[in-house]
Parts: sequence; structure tokens; C-alpha cells
Amino acid sequence: MEKTFSGFENKHGLICNNFAGSFESKLYGIGENQELFFDNPKSTYYGFVSSGTATIKYNNLEYPVSEGMYFSISGGEHSIVGGCGVIIEKLNYTGVFTLGGPIAKKGHLKYIDGCTDSLLVPALKKGDPCLNALYFPSNIDQTPHVHPSDRVGMIFKGTGTCITPQAEIPLNEGDLFVIHEDGLHSFRTNSDEEMVVIAFHPDSDFGPEDENHPMINRTIVNGLSANQINEIRTK
Repeated sequence: MEKTFSGFENKHGLICNNFAGSFESKLYGIGENQELFFDNPKSTYYGFVSSGTATIKYNNLEYPVSEGMYFSISGGEHSIVGGCGVIIEKLNYTGVFTLGGPIAKKGHLKYIDGCTDSLLVPALKKGDPCLNALYFPSNIDQTPHVHPSDRVGMIFKGTGTCITPQAEIPLNEGDLFVIHEDGLHSFRTNSDEEMVVIAFHPDSDFGPEDENHPMINRTIVNGLSANQINEIRTK
């Protein structure tokens, strides 16, 4: 039986590029004094710095990225050096340069079983990738569930356990992971420790659409939203 969960203990370099279906991504661990190049012009790279300070070199400028900060960057003659963390390369997708954080202490969105979530890098359009921070309070025994596409990421803070039909896998700070499509799993935290997980979703069922976004919805012509006036909408 295929494992539904793969854990990687604090590894650096290319960890996994063996995804099925439309995931089309690669998972990297970054470590101190290691330089990683964003050199595929047809990819977008999503990253999170879990410790130390990294430097992004982008379009002849340098951006310091410290612990708890995140980014997305389209490929080209760019790189990151220093710090520790995780990077996910989404192939055949062009995003935008984003830099943010440090992340909050609690998620902005309610999730399940007392957990919360924050969208760090949201989908530009419905169906696009997104990067999330998932917050587990202490003493959580999550409901078993699946996802319709692979999930990858890193344990940023705390410890816990991933429960699958095959095994119970311990989770520690800095560990990277892959949860395979439709793989049944749940997370459990200890009674005295919270856990924060950085999770990349390769797709989304939420986000702006050409027919539904704030600019067109809130453009009013003679009392009617422009999203209802086909003859003036951009073709």
C-alpha cells in the first residue's frame, strides 16, 4: 500500500520531486550557508524561513528574510542564501513576487477541531496555488480526513504526531513532509505544546475570478454592478 504520509527529518537540498498527477512541484529544504537558485523561468517558488536570516537576491536587489517570514518569487536569475526553511517549486506556473511576515501567533481563519489557518500567499485566481500557516493548539486530536491533492510543508513550531492507517509518525520542528492525494491522516498535539505547520496547496477552490472580483463587482454603472453588464466587460 502506498504510504499516505512521508516525513523528512531536517534535510536540505532537493527532497522530493516525485509527485503524481497535476501537482507538478518540487520540495526543497534550505540550510545555513546554502544558496538555492530560482533558475526555472517557468516556475514560481514559495518559501518560508524557519530560523536564521536568509537573503533573497532578486532583480539586482537584496531582501533580508528572517525567521517566520515567507515569500513567493517567479523564476529567473534569482537566488536565496542563508537561513533554514522550506521551498516549494510550482512548475509551469507564473506568480508574483511576494514578501511578508513574520507570521502571527494565531490564524485569522477558523479551521476544524479548534485549529486556525492563515493564507500567507493567497491564490491569485481561483484554482491557483496558495501557501498557508496552520495553527494547532495543545491537546488536539484532529478528525481523520483527506485532501484532493498532495500537501507539502514544514513543522515550524512545536511537536506532534501524524496519524495514518499505516503508522504514527512523530513530528518535530524543522521536519518536512508530504501528504499524498486522498491519503487519510490526522494530527495530534501534546497536552502542553502548540504546533505551527506551514502547508503548500498546489491548487485551490477559492479565489478571484474574471467575473467575480472586488474591482468589477464594485464598479457600478447606473446602479448595476459591471459584473452583470457583459457588453462592457473586458474580453
